[in-house]
Amino acid sequence: MNVIADSAKESTGQLIPARRQRIQQSRAMIRWWLYVVCALILAMVVVGGATRLTESGLSITEWKPIHGVIPPLSEAEWEEELEKYRQIPEYQLINKGMSLEEFKFIFWWEWGHRLLGRFIGVAFFVPMVAFWAAGRIEPWLKPRLLLGLALGGLQGFVGWWMVASGLVERVDVSQYRLAVHLTLALIIFAYLFWIARRLTPLSQPTETETARLSGLSKLVFAFVFLQMFLGGLVAGLNAGLTFNTWPLMDGQVIPKGLFVMDPIWLNFFENVMTVQFQHRVTAYILVFIGLALTVATFRVSSRPALRRAGANVGGFILLQAIFGILTLIWQVPLSIALVHQGFAVIVLAAIVDHMALLKGPYPLQSKA
Repeated sequence: MNVIADSAKESTGQLIPARRQRIQQSRAMIRWWLYVVCALILAMVVVGGATRLTESGLSITEWKPIHGVIPPLSEAEWEEELEKYRQIPEYQLINKGMSLEEFKFIFWWEWGHRLLGRFIGVAFFVPMVAFWAAGRIEPWLKPRLLLGLALGGLQGFVGWWMVASGLVERVDVSQYRLAVHLTLALIIFAYLFWIARRLTPLSQPTETETARLSGLSKLVFAFVFLQMFLGGLVAGLNAGLTFNTWPLMDGQVIPKGLFVMDPIWLNFFENVMTVQFQHRVTAYILVFIGLALTVATFRVSSRPALRRAGANVGGFILLQAIFGILTLIWQVPLSIALVHQGFAVIVLAAIVDHMALLKGPYPLQSKA
């Protein structure tokens, strides 16, 4: 009779206590696993920024996903790697005469960046297989995790596609490809963090919260992504090393020379002045709408968790703007520049958290 009763409960969409507890335990394990992966992606973004700022990204001129794990182990192997580097324009036009010790410095940055990427792949794939084999992953979640795995694989290809752009005719990587590479990393982070947050036993949002805050929350999210893409263009063009004054730019509020390229759209991607200017303007917009979301959240909601998330969004965006200003006026020192890049991921996490609280947790029997 108990078995029949339990089956009847599940057939009507109700979960027996034992199954409910198992699902909640599984969700907790998966959630913390995804948090660890997100933390590794954050580290990857910071290491990638250091690789860019130290001009190390082209030091490894081949893509060897498996064999590349092993670095040069002998003097002859180091000389072989340096000889490969000597064949590309960056060495011939910028670093000609670089010593082996100088080469090792940039090599280790790029090698570490690639090794961390491989480690993230393993840290995602192996636990996923283990959870899957143990029956810990709910059916609706499986395709979502497979999509995350596919995005990680795509990121590896995009990374090499970016590096390849600087090996033949250029002395650095394409700013377009760098921005795509960075943006895809952030998409993966946001996607996994969104799943993790909604696997948390959150309180359900009210209709008022959803109706009055969702639109503004999504707008902030969109502008955060836009700003990060623009930041990738700034990094790709080394635009942060120019016009190092604030609040004026080249002595003016709106500098001359923003649209000197033809066709006009090219200025938004290749004109150093325009690329930096649009990054500044988008930052101002983000500060305004981020603080507006904070105020609106406190006015609409009494939920402590949502209020905390709202305060984080506005506060973190404001702090990130300060980091950006310091990076600019101090002419991009490595330390503050890496803080600026890494903290951008924290800002992204804050707005994803806000959106997740407005959506609520995944139902315990969910196909959505």
